[in-house]
Amino acid sequence: MSELEYHQIERLLADSRALTDVSEAHGTLAGALCSAAEYRFEDWLREIYAEGNPTEDAREPLLAVFEGTRRALDAGQMQFIALLPGDDVPIAERAEALGQWCQGFLYGLGTQPIPDPDSLPPEIGEIVRDLTSMTQVAVDPAESDESNEEAYTELVEFVRVGAQLLFDEFAPYRTVPEASVPRSPLH
Repeated sequence: MSELEYHQIERLLADSRALTDVSEAHGTLAGALCSAAEYRFEDWLREIYAEGNPTEDAREPLLAVFEGTRRALDAGQMQFIALLPGDDVPIAERAEALGQWCQGFLYGLGTQPIPDPDSLPPEIGEIVRDLTSMTQVAVDPAESDESNEEAYTELVEFVRVGAQLLFDEFAPYRTVPEASVPRSPLH
């Protein structure tokens, strides 16, 4: 996702009175895609809009974000990138957006409970705990700008890799049992 896309989506969400900002909305999407078997575009819209209805001009770009995020995670080639502001934004604002992304991700991850968390590798729990801590990320005023930039870059990379690992690890829980798939329309 490019910096241009970030600012475009940010503006569209604000103009269409979304309940959240772009970073938290994208985090929610990524987390839900990790845990829910059949998370649809309409499900995401209900999470980020009071009535689940964006303005007409927001619908297509949001669908592109939804599909692009799904494809990146499905590819399993570490193509996933969190939708965060670019380097033109002050580091304090980028750090805040990263915290909001993590908050949204954890919210989305809770979309569907994982049946047996004890069966997951311990590093998965560690990733979730680290993401929880990162909801409070902030710039350290005692550190140099360069140090803060380096730390931010490392955290963004951790989020990128962690989200992909969670998506891959939760794959068995996202399968829809055959018995739950309707065989014919309900109408």
